[in-house]
Amino acid sequence: SVRMSLEVSPSLPVMDLFNEAVDYLQVYNIAPVSEDDVDSYLRDVFPEASEWTSNSPLLNEPCLPCALRADNQEDLLEKRLQVLKGVLLCEEVYLMELETLLTPMKALKAAAGTSQPVLSTEQVQTVFYQIPEIRDLHKDFYRSLQRSLEPEHTDGGEEATVVLPYHVTVGDAFLKFVNQLGVYRGFIDNYESAVKIVQECTRSDQRFRTLAESMSSKGADNDLWKHTPPDHPDRIKLQESLRLSSSFLSGVNERSQCKQPVMLSKGERRQLIRDGFVVDVCENGHNLRHLFLYTDMLLCAKLTSAGRQAHYRFCWYLPLVGLKLTWTSEPLPSSESQTKMNKTRGKMFQLNQALQQHGKGGKSSVSRAVDRLRRKLEECEIWLLTNTPSFTLNLHSTSGKSHTIRMLSLYNLTEWKEAIERQCVDCIETVPPDLLSVTSSCIKLRMTQQPPLHNVESVESAPICGSLYVMVQAACGLQQPCSAYVCVEVDGFEFYNRRKQTSVSAFGFLPQWNEARPLDGAQQLFLVLVSQEETDSRNDIVGRVVLNLDPDEMFKKRKNFTCSLGQVEVTLSIKYMPHPLELPSISPLLQEPVFGVPIAQVAIQERVLVPHIVRSCVEEVEQRGLKEEGIYRISGASTEIQALKHAFNSNYREAVSKLRKVDVNAVSGTLKLYFRELPSPLIPSELYNDFLDARDIPDPYVRADSLLRLLQSLPDVNRNTLLFLFHHLRRVAERKQENKMSLSNLATVFGPSLLRPPVARVDISQEVEVQVQVIYLYLQCKNLPEPILTKSLTADDTES
Repeated sequence: SVRMSLEVSPSLPVMDLFNEAVDYLQVYNIAPVSEDDVDSYLRDVFPEASEWTSNSPLLNEPCLPCALRADNQEDLLEKRLQVLKGVLLCEEVYLMELETLLTPMKALKAAAGTSQPVLSTEQVQTVFYQIPEIRDLHKDFYRSLQRSLEPEHTDGGEEATVVLPYHVTVGDAFLKFVNQLGVYRGFIDNYESAVKIVQECTRSDQRFRTLAESMSSKGADNDLWKHTPPDHPDRIKLQESLRLSSSFLSGVNERSQCKQPVMLSKGERRQLIRDGFVVDVCENGHNLRHLFLYTDMLLCAKLTSAGRQAHYRFCWYLPLVGLKLTWTSEPLPSSESQTKMNKTRGKMFQLNQALQQHGKGGKSSVSRAVDRLRRKLEECEIWLLTNTPSFTLNLHSTSGKSHTIRMLSLYNLTEWKEAIERQCVDCIETVPPDLLSVTSSCIKLRMTQQPPLHNVESVESAPICGSLYVMVQAACGLQQPCSAYVCVEVDGFEFYNRRKQTSVSAFGFLPQWNEARPLDGAQQLFLVLVSQEETDSRNDIVGRVVLNLDPDEMFKKRKNFTCSLGQVEVTLSIKYMPHPLELPSISPLLQEPVFGVPIAQVAIQERVLVPHIVRSCVEEVEQRGLKEEGIYRISGASTEIQALKHAFNSNYREAVSKLRKVDVNAVSGTLKLYFRELPSPLIPSELYNDFLDARDIPDPYVRADSLLRLLQSLPDVNRNTLLFLFHHLRRVAERKQENKMSLSNLATVFGPSLLRPPVARVDISQEVEVQVQVIYLYLQCKNLPEPILTKSLTADDTES
């Protein structure tokens, strides 16, 4: 079965499905074969099947359909074409019915806010739950099939006719489709509630009864694998698709018929809410595990295989009652670890290229060589999955037990975190579960069949091949001021860059970034907005969104748009740069240092006008140090300042994390050290005499005007960094009653670092006097311009 009909009950018996399949075969005059014929056929076609299936570390129980005999390959391909046409037609009809089903949804939503609603907002959400997602899933599947079966024009100028050459494949479309069948899980779980509301409203409301009677949904099941020749490149992918869909449907029937014995203390059934593969962090290292979220607990299990049967072994569990969650992002690894990971990515790339060469040579996709390459690719990707720095979710139970799991995607972590927290809200103390029984049932209840490995999909089938430049510009709609950043992720290939992050914005209501982030090999784009409030160093996820990347649109010019991440709207633009994906670099990705480097060079590296180190230190001082007596005058611990310097030179994310933990005087000391170690001061030495002359102007208005003109003549980065610092120091001086730091004191601290003579003077006291007075005059200016933090990038800047 390649899809499910909305009118079929979730508890439809398996025998009914079998009878429908037999009826379908009889329509095409095809007789099912016996089990003995099937075994004989499989041994002939797959002589080494028992070996390569049993060796797979991701083995699941086999659930393959019966094979059919055909007189010759041409007849089999002709039947295959007829089946594909039938699938396409059924999908078209199904989509029309889904669109019909969704037509009244907007009207019902609008009416829900009136004085005479047909359905309440909650009822509308229940009745139409997951149906838009199901519609989008089938629309994507339909378009993929339609592109594969587009008519071809013959050489003689004849009318286009639909032909199915041997090399045309649809296996990737089917495999992608069944890997997303989990969207039906929410629909099925919600089915009884939706039907109940429809029945009640049909009886009580004539308007809804009239609406319901005018709508219907019908569907048909199709079979393709049986009409695909044994040596066709689609064979294995369709086989895998059928196995996954069969396992999914078996789980549906298992849940609907056999879950009633598992009861909670309050009389409710234990239900599986979500499951997926994660990396379990423990004393023995990092291990790939399957995590299951039930209505009352989290269960972690290990997928193993004994012979040809897959099962789960229990690892640990945590009750949801009182469960606390925190998340963090891991720092970048050492250069040695980065080198090893990059070499693994390079090996994966070469293995993938070798697989493609086997496909082009027309060799059987079940050959020993191909299977060996796939196993090696799988092993590399599993190692990379468990060792790549990622996001960690810490789970703390009231019993004192704690566990840490890692996820490569912040978007995926957000989904897990929200799902767990929703279950924790209404969860009450339950009877301790029979862990062995629950673990053994996971094999039937699971929604996710295998880890998120990209080697199961062909690189050739990727709709986008090249670099995707995502320019995140700004955000609006924050409910309170904070420092924020946007994490940009794609579902690209594991051996390419999949995640980028903007810098942390300045504290306020309107974050601005104007930063471009390139990513390779993507089909979907994920955005997650993270904020940090002034009074709390904890990161909060404000909102998230997933965007489907249309390959037809990607070849056009840059696309600008605004998307909603919760209550916040983020403005961004996307530019696609097509190019062949090349061998990834094996050298470690080391961050360029910032201390002792010309400030213009740092700004170019970061694509900003005020370096991140200046912004980060200033924001941290304003959050924790405005009331600190002697801030900027009292020096912090030298060891902490040197540690922060090293962190900013090697790992900006780690540096920001350290800023929040050290004494605030160490933060202010790090900022002063940065300005002292600049090769050239913010106010260029060649302009020292000009500033000296401006200081000596007796008329205060003329003097201020002259100083502002000199400030405007500075390079963009120098000018905006000075303005950013000046405004910060004025905010510090506003709290001088608490911190004892007036404008004069602050000018004394920063003057020697910001302004230096071209040649050291003999009279140092006179030199210091000039430095302090110039900075003091600027801090007193009433019409000091506001700084610009980031450079506004253009499409040309991105491409260059």
